[in-house]
Amino acid sequence: MHHTKSARIGALIIAGSSFLFTACGGDDPQPRAGQAAGQTTGRSGAPADRVVPVQVAGVTRGAIARNVTVAGTVEPIRTIGVNSQLAGALLTVNAQEGDVVRQGEVLARVDDRELQAQLAAAEAAFQVAEAQYERAQQLRDRKVITAPEYERDRTAYASAKAQYDQLKTRIGYATVRSPLSGVVTEKMVETGDVVGNQQRLFAIADISSMVVRVGVSELDVVQLRTGDRVTVTLDAIPDRPLHGRIRRVFPQGDPTTRLVPVEVVLDAESARVARPGFLARVTFALGARDGVLLVPGAAVVGGQGGQAVFVVQDGKAVRRAVETGVTSEGRVEIRSGLSEGEQIVVAGNNLLRDGMGVRAVSATEGSPGAAQ
Repeated sequence: MHHTKSARIGALIIAGSSFLFTACGGDDPQPRAGQAAGQTTGRSGAPADRVVPVQVAGVTRGAIARNVTVAGTVEPIRTIGVNSQLAGALLTVNAQEGDVVRQGEVLARVDDRELQAQLAAAEAAFQVAEAQYERAQQLRDRKVITAPEYERDRTAYASAKAQYDQLKTRIGYATVRSPLSGVVTEKMVETGDVVGNQQRLFAIADISSMVVRVGVSELDVVQLRTGDRVTVTLDAIPDRPLHGRIRRVFPQGDPTTRLVPVEVVLDAESARVARPGFLARVTFALGARDGVLLVPGAAVVGGQGGQAVFVVQDGKAVRRAVETGVTSEGRVEIRSGLSEGEQIVVAGNNLLRDGMGVRAVSATEGSPGAAQ
């Protein structure tokens, strides 16, 4: 029995040794998964002659500018306050906030009944003085009255006429009219309120032109000129760019913020879209240049001072050092290192190395990253 047990243990040890030999160091008659027969591999396990699918684009010439965006508020080109020129109670108030009014339209009326009575008395006195003056002229021509008597009647007539005209003017102030065509933005009174002389009643905004006033850095404002075209985006309508031009650049900046006020006026179509109070973002194009070499921003790899692009030559990606300039709207200016028409890698360059084989694919074939 003892010999039988020892024989079994020996058989188990021999079987286990054969298993370990086969698993760890035995000959593998089949290639590894994913490796073709006779294909060499690099140190990382990737094929040395690997071809990477990439998207390419040509180096082009065009115009570019450095864009600076500044936020501001849409405002009417002017807003005028309407004051009462006569003290008294308001009999009617005809306008509300948001009403569109025409120049000369009646906004409110002040109680003028007392003035009307004074005007009637002044008119009667004027008529008497006028008649007396006309008689004095006739008597002077016939040498009936003396010159001092004639001057007395002429002076009385002139005084009565001045008082009558003054009261007519004051009564005209009882009717409050709009000084311009626009929109009522503020109404400070109600019917029945008693107002004083020169008290503010309304504010009327001229919306025939809409402007955006922004503060621009003193370093950038020197490149702006009156009449320059700008792009305006409203936060309320972000997918609809508007257009305008610089109306004026103010002569003095804020000594604290170092910002110079710049007023941009919207074109007619944009003014119909914008409303007073909307937040707007004005984009100024600074240092615009034409005829420069341009590449997509995604083509540039490396950091500041070591930037490069991959140029496709004979089916290989060749790393080329470049000097870049202005970056704007996804494009980069190339000052040196490339020529117009050269094909460069714009997608899939994050895994490229100098001299790697590449195959150009279209965007419809999928992203190069996914293809890899």
